[in-house]
Amino acid sequence: MRPHNYVLVIFDSCRFDSFAAAKPKTISKLGTVEQRWSYASWTAPSHYNLLMGLLPHSSPAHVYASEYYKKDFFKFNERLGVENVGFKSLVPQLYFPTFLQKQFNYRTHAMVSLPVLNPRTILNTGFDTFRLMPKHNDMRAMLREMRFPEDRPSFYILNVGETHYPYALPDEPPEQWPRVSGVHGVFRHLDDHIVGGKLTESSEEFFDQGKLDTLRDRQIKAVEYLDGVVEELFDLVPENTYITITADHGELFGEDGFFGHGPIQHDKVFEVPFVEGLLR
Repeated sequence: MRPHNYVLVIFDSCRFDSFAAAKPKTISKLGTVEQRWSYASWTAPSHYNLLMGLLPHSSPAHVYASEYYKKDFFKFNERLGVENVGFKSLVPQLYFPTFLQKQFNYRTHAMVSLPVLNPRTILNTGFDTFRLMPKHNDMRAMLREMRFPEDRPSFYILNVGETHYPYALPDEPPEQWPRVSGVHGVFRHLDDHIVGGKLTESSEEFFDQGKLDTLRDRQIKAVEYLDGVVEELFDLVPENTYITITADHGELFGEDGFFGHGPIQHDKVFEVPFVEGLLR
């Protein structure tokens, strides 16, 4: 039997409670939505972990890390529909796309929304195709490029930007997007990729809590919208495709004086949704 096609969908910056508040009906058909924790608070290092095969963890108590990794990697047997996948299988490269190519003859593809993940980065290893999309907020455009030839299984990772600041849907004119301004210097633009930091007194006129609540509401609405796009994904993929939907990290909307993600140590920047299942 051929291994499953496997699609890993990353809702960039989507914190768990925003996802839960959206109550996505289609996505929930995959299985139980869990609250999990990212290994990193920023997009680039989080995606490196994801591409090592380290999906967001459940933070179990009284468990050795080595035992948790062993159990977590073993889950890929179910995801891929194969046997004998474990941590040792990925040694020495510890890079999931390369492993899929060499061990199971997968076609491997990445489509990313955020420029910090562009094809010139080290993340572009072991992929047959790796594309930075023209728009940072158009998951539906990714679906139009997905192909699943019958001769070999396919792996896709989709970095989805609708849930990332400014939480804009594809048809929303840029002049209507909210703008970060008046925020202390820990905010930085990296190829238009905004991370977060501490809000100061000088920024309060720009970001009172009401405005921050509006931004969180925009993220919730982005998840509601993406639930419809995921329904199209379900219709597109062949039978026996396994899909995991999660986030790379969370987001802060004023809690304890923080906004955004990145150089922040706070529970809400690590809490992410996690749901997966096999479409038959």
